[in-house]
Amino acid sequence: MKILIVEDEPALRELIQQTLEKERYVVETAEDLAGAMEKVGVYDYECILLDLMLPDGSGLSLLEEIKRLRKKESVIIISAKDSIDDKIQGLDLGADDYLAKPFHLAELVARVKSVIRRKHRDGEHTVTVGNVVVFPDKFRVEIEGKEIELNRKEYDILHYFMNRAGRLINKSTLAESVWGDHIDQVDNYDFIYAQMKNLRKKLSDAGADIEIKAVYGVGYKLIG
Repeated sequence: MKILIVEDEPALRELIQQTLEKERYVVETAEDLAGAMEKVGVYDYECILLDLMLPDGSGLSLLEEIKRLRKKESVIIISAKDSIDDKIQGLDLGADDYLAKPFHLAELVARVKSVIRRKHRDGEHTVTVGNVVVFPDKFRVEIEGKEIELNRKEYDILHYFMNRAGRLINKSTLAESVWGDHIDQVDNYDFIYAQMKNLRKKLSDAGADIEIKAVYGVGYKLIG
């Protein structure tokens, strides 16, 4: 799950980034509106944490751009600018939540998890496809009630596909989402092939009735 932090205060930006990385999110950052606009125009995110008071403009402009591009990012406004008008305008422009500064990091993490659950799982705490169940809050995978051991990237890949069952995912989109922005610029995707090969074998050996199938020249699709 990839998150973008748009925050101009370096210490707070770094603290939020470290906190979310401990929760095993892939985290990218932008320190101003221009940087955020560039990233949103090129990459996709599960959730954006957005400060409204940026040095080169209002974070509301980024919400307007997301809406114009018809992108599906969940947005949580994090701002000390706590006027009711800004809150209403942000929510009207498509923000999913609003958290006023100062806030507890534990609450921020809970809000992020909540908007992602609503986006992908209708509020459910697990993701189930066939006989495979993922417990995102525990980083645990079970098949027929029995846990299977996956390394971090194998788990991240499976979780990503479980939330997008039946959709064709190209290799560059998968790389960006699991490894982070700019990974799409590497010369080849051998690192994906190796992780995918191991994951598919573990699923098969454990009796999973789902499969992540390769679509030649394009990417992969989870079927089951």
